[in-house]
Amino acid sequence: MSPLKITARDALTGPVLKIIGDLDYSTAPELRAQLSVLALQPGQRLVLDLADMVFCDSSGITALIAARNHAQAVQADVALAAVPPHTLRVLGIVGLDQIFPLYPDSETATAGRS
Repeated sequence: MSPLKITARDALTGPVLKIIGDLDYSTAPELRAQLSVLALQPGQRLVLDLADMVFCDSSGITALIAARNHAQAVQADVALAAVPPHTLRVLGIVGLDQIFPLYPDSETATAGRS
C-alpha cells in the first residue's frame, strides 16, 4: 500500500493536481477534500496528473468523477494526464475514456485547449 500524496501547482490553463500513491477507499476522501477547497474558475482546466498513481480502485474512479463534477459545476473542464495502463483499461471498460480528455502528460494537457 502506497500512501496518497497530492501536490498542486498552477498552470496557465488552471490548476494541476499530481496524484502520487494509491487512490482507493481509504484515500479517495483526501482528493475530494482537496477538490472542495480548490480555486477553480470558469473556463479553466483542472488537470489530474496520474503519472505516479500506483493503484486506483472503484472509490478512486468515483473520486475522479467527483473532480469532473466539481469542474463542471463552475463551468470549467477536467483532463487526465499520464493515466497508468491498468487505470486506463478500467476507464475504457466503463466508458469513462470517452468522458475524460486524456493526455500523455501534464505538459500536453496544459499546453492548450482541445
